[in-house]
Amino acid sequence: QLQASGGGLVQAGDSLRLSCRSSGRTGSYSMAWFRQAPGKEREFVASVDWGGVNTYYADSVRGRFTVSRDGRKSTIYLQMNSLKPEDTAVYYCAAQRTGTNVYIAAAWGYWGQGTQVTVSS
Repeated sequence: QLQASGGGLVQAGDSLRLSCRSSGRTGSYSMAWFRQAPGKEREFVASVDWGGVNTYYADSVRGRFTVSRDGRKSTIYLQMNSLKPEDTAVYYCAAQRTGTNVYIAAAWGYWGQGTQVTVSS
């Protein structure tokens, strides 16, 4: 029900935009981006509520990444600017009905497949 796309190989300082399309009931849920680097735990990146009004960011990406939702609410985007090598990870989109505990991966009940983002120095 969640399909992420847009990953790739870029150089430090470049930009990239990820997309996550939802279908079924998750189209009306809060949605988020998490990422997981090799050997590390999955970490919160950004989230947006169903209305596209309230957004949350990890400190490590605030000011560089922007999460948004399209007018039909079924697709979210993650605009990533000024990318750094430490942003390299598999990026996952997630959805949850209530929009609570957004920073915690276990709070998100629906997950899409990941998309690889690699930033070279």
